[in-house]
Amino acid sequence: MNTNSPRPSLNLVLASPRGFCAGVDRAITIVEKALEMYGAPIYVQHEIVHNRHVVQRLRNDGAIFVEDIDQIPEGSHVIYSAHGVSPEVRKMAVKLNLRVIDATCPLVTKVHGEAQRYAQKDHTIILIGHHNHVEVQGTVGEAPDRIIVVGTVEEVSVLEVADENKVGYITQTTLSIDDTAEIILALKKRYPKIQGPAKDDICYATQNRQNAVKALSKEVDLVLVVGAQNSSNSMRLLEVAKTTGVVARRIESAAELKPEWLEGVRNVGITAGASAPEDIVQGIVAEIRQMSSSSSVRDLEIVKEDVTFALPSVLRTA
Repeated sequence: MNTNSPRPSLNLVLASPRGFCAGVDRAITIVEKALEMYGAPIYVQHEIVHNRHVVQRLRNDGAIFVEDIDQIPEGSHVIYSAHGVSPEVRKMAVKLNLRVIDATCPLVTKVHGEAQRYAQKDHTIILIGHHNHVEVQGTVGEAPDRIIVVGTVEEVSVLEVADENKVGYITQTTLSIDDTAEIILALKKRYPKIQGPAKDDICYATQNRQNAVKALSKEVDLVLVVGAQNSSNSMRLLEVAKTTGVVARRIESAAELKPEWLEGVRNVGITAGASAPEDIVQGIVAEIRQMSSSSSVRDLEIVKEDVTFALPSVLRTA
């Protein structure tokens, strides 16, 4: 195909809300302010958010990302990522005399608190989530002998618990609302006395972005989801879009955009996971506009977000 040949006009529709959520925005700001206040290096336990563009920019500014807390020199500044860490990590940080700044999303902290409360009541805790996700690993650390991770309805059918009258469930914050609802229903059928959180653990931003992509999918021929492969909420957005029947693709930057994706397409929808920066989205918009003879761009706003999370006190008072 000759990519220089004239192309039909395209209508670009951008889902709103999209991109950074309050927890991600807070986490990135924490690293930036820590670097400004204390200077490099600043160590970060795990990627601060699951986006290589963001991580590389912070790495260039002097952040050092590590997976194991014992890789950090004694007495250094360390930031916990937005995904949270286990109590064991916190104990090791004390042992190494690390100066900790906690960037854990407050909504993840809420799930940790629920795990602690169920453990204190001697409940078996069912954690709905992805086994290898870093957020799940941190939550499991709150009560490793009591938490069982399930990711599918099928896994519910083979669960074994010590006391069916003392079971509680919690959820990873970045799952698909629809998938989680199915698992919760299966749990309630198997364990009628199961207890759950007063409010779903799935965060407001995840829900808003999934609702927006559902609405977006009704208006376009192709949905592009901007986000990383290891970003759980981005992958869930891709799944939600595909379940509507629209063609949907994941993309990390304009460099990955393929001209053949636009063959026979008149309306392109774009959304972004909670860890995808807006400048990446706008770069993709610009690239698509270059590929078309003419194009229009509009936002499809489902809800306006005004949530903010306060920075840790050490950064507010310094």
